[in-house]
Amino acid sequence: MKNNILKLGILMLGLFAILVVYLSYLQVIRGPAIAANTYNRRFQEYEAQVLRGAIYDAKGAVLARTEFADGRGRRIYPRGRETAHLIGYISELYGRAGLESTYDRYLLGREGADRIRNYVNNILDRQQSGGDMVLTLDADLQELAVDLLGGRRGAVVILDPRSGAVRVMASSPSFDPNRLGDIWSSLVADEAAPLINRATQGAYPPGSTFKVVTAAGALAEKPDLAAKTFSCPGFIEVNGYKLMDTDVHGEVDLKEALAVSCNTTFAQLGVELGPDGFEKTVKAFGLNQDPGLGLPAWPGTIAPTDKLHPTELASSAIGQGEVLVSPLQMALVAAAVANKGVIMRPYLVDTVKDSMGEVILQTSGRKWLTATSPQIAETIKDGMLDAVRYGTATAAAVSGMQVAGKTGSAQNPHGTSHAWFIGFAPAGQPSLAVAVILENAGSGGAVAAPIAGRLIAAAAAKGY
Repeated sequence: MKNNILKLGILMLGLFAILVVYLSYLQVIRGPAIAANTYNRRFQEYEAQVLRGAIYDAKGAVLARTEFADGRGRRIYPRGRETAHLIGYISELYGRAGLESTYDRYLLGREGADRIRNYVNNILDRQQSGGDMVLTLDADLQELAVDLLGGRRGAVVILDPRSGAVRVMASSPSFDPNRLGDIWSSLVADEAAPLINRATQGAYPPGSTFKVVTAAGALAEKPDLAAKTFSCPGFIEVNGYKLMDTDVHGEVDLKEALAVSCNTTFAQLGVELGPDGFEKTVKAFGLNQDPGLGLPAWPGTIAPTDKLHPTELASSAIGQGEVLVSPLQMALVAAAVANKGVIMRPYLVDTVKDSMGEVILQTSGRKWLTATSPQIAETIKDGMLDAVRYGTATAAAVSGMQVAGKTGSAQNPHGTSHAWFIGFAPAGQPSLAVAVILENAGSGGAVAAPIAGRLIAAAAAKGY
């Protein structure tokens, strides 16, 4: 009898120990992920009690606020579809997305002094309040970018290469988060995928904009290439594969090859770089990483090293092959050249304040990667300046300002080429780095470059 009781006691203690371990695992290991889950009902319950904090742009324009009616809060997005992919949404049915999700705890007053303050307010049956957020985004520039995209599939990213502060991050087509319940089924069924933030999640072949990366890798391996002349007969043959060029460029140096976008030159440089050198260069620019913006992001891909045979290298070096990147990543490539080879970590949230106006989170510029050397960045910048002066990117020129740029017309299996432009300005002291893509729109020089020029001029007029 005593043995049975002892065995039962040991069994109960064992089960209790397992329960303690499991609950500890849920609380300590899985807790943060469960709490941050977009479908966590606890946050939806908080919504009914808390005046959720507002979200503002860099100039104080309201991007999100909460209005109460009949005891229930309703989230209002004054800029609607212009900022939908960044701000995101809150829905009892569809969860939450964007910065509304990433910064949920701050907006609901669950961080800093608000955590204690709202606990007391809850006990005393008083209004609970969340903190406000101020972004680096400029809503007027964002509106212009959306207008210039004109409903076409594409994206625009503008950031400050000196700090990483994002000024514009536009994706098209978009949706109205104020009407989510009415339009959700049509959004999900829409082949244009309006719910996808193309600026961070779009996976595109970069076309000739990638020649900036190839140039950096080639110069890192062989600095004397800057003074070398390349012969372009209008094509290059690699292991029996004939890669055609856009023109017969004749004798060109590296800067001119960038300016006129010579496929032959950069395909040759890619082959000479080899699989290891090519992969090393891609990693140096962070093209296979999530830059940690706080929004879902495509990490970028290239062919595996063992598949980077000469023909794949030739194609990849000019932004074709298996290279896929996002517009944000290509804006960071431009920023690297603008910032003397250093890529600053991009960020959207400048400050977060608690319900009493005290700053509890402040973001400042932080170095992310060293993509290349100042000397190599300077050489590439000269080629990008020539591209705007007389080469493929003349449509990006802005009166009274030196603009450096690189166009791309990326072939893809879905029809007409994607139109690309990346660049920065003013070239002497860059404060703006930009990437523009329009899907299946044709020539980057004819379509994407003019949009970039308009946005650079507008941003400069606003003092950026």
